[in-house]
Amino acid sequence: MSVRLFALSLLCAFTTSMAPVAWAQAKNTDTGYVPQRGQAGKDVIWIPTPQGLIDKMLDVARVGSGDLVYDLGAGDGIIAITAAGRYGARAVGIEYNPQMADFARRKVAEAGLSDRVRIITGDIFKEDFSAATVVTLYLYPDLNMRLRPTILAMKPGTRVVSHAFTMGDWEPDETVTDQTARAFFWVVPAQVEGEWTLNGMDGGPVKLSFRQLFQQVGGMATIQGVSQPLVGVRLRGNELSFKMSLPDRQMVSFTGRVSGKNISGTLNTPTANLSVDARRN
Repeated sequence: MSVRLFALSLLCAFTTSMAPVAWAQAKNTDTGYVPQRGQAGKDVIWIPTPQGLIDKMLDVARVGSGDLVYDLGAGDGIIAITAAGRYGARAVGIEYNPQMADFARRKVAEAGLSDRVRIITGDIFKEDFSAATVVTLYLYPDLNMRLRPTILAMKPGTRVVSHAFTMGDWEPDETVTDQTARAFFWVVPAQVEGEWTLNGMDGGPVKLSFRQLFQQVGGMATIQGVSQPLVGVRLRGNELSFKMSLPDRQMVSFTGRVSGKNISGTLNTPTANLSVDARRN
C-alpha cells in the first residue's frame, strides 16, 4: 500500500459525518457548487471534521472571544464558523480551491458571521497566519511536517490543534477523541536552550544551562561554583517553572515568563519571595 493510500485509509477511519449546528443550519439556496466528501484537492482530499471533534478541538485550545483562529485548509468553513459562532472568536479560513472558498463564504453569510469570519482563497504555505493565537488543521502528515518550522516560529503560547495526524517527534501536550476521531494539541514553546545568568539572589548570580527538545526541557544550575540539576522543569508556551537546591540544601522554586532573551519571575524561598530575572548569555 502506498504512503498516500495509507494516509487516506487513516483519514477515513478517523472521520464521520458532520453533525448539524443550530447557527449553521440556514438553508443553502445556492444551486451552484456543492463540495463532495472525498473530492480531491491540491494536496489532500476533502473529508469534513465531525462536529463533536471540532468542539473538543476548540475546547482543548481554550478558544474564547479574544482569540484569532486560523483554520489551514478551511474546506466548507465549519471550523471557522464554529469558532466564531459558538466560541465568540474571530476566525480566518485559508482554502486553496476557489469554488470551495466561495462555498465556505456562503456558509459564513448564512450563519450571519461575515463580521467575524473571513475566508481567504490562498495557499497555506504562502499566506501569513503569524497573527493567529490558535491554529487548526486537518492535513496529511507530510504537510504537517512542512508547516512545523513555521508553526514553531510563531509566538510562544500559540495553540495548535491537528485532526488525525501528529507532527513527528514533537509530542502533543494533549490528545482528544470523539468516537473514532482524534485530534492532537500543542502549545508553541518559547526557546530557552542555552546559557542564562539569573540575578536577584543573595550570594551572587546563578548560572542556568537549559537543554530543550520542543516543550521538553532539562537543565543545570551553578550556584557559588557548585553545579546541580534543575528539578521539575516545565515549559508551557512562555511559562517556565523549575526547582533547585541552594548551597544550604534548601529547595527553592521559580515561576516566570520567557520573553526573548529575558526570563523574569519569582523565586519562592522558605523565607521570602524574590523578584528575579535571567538574561541569555
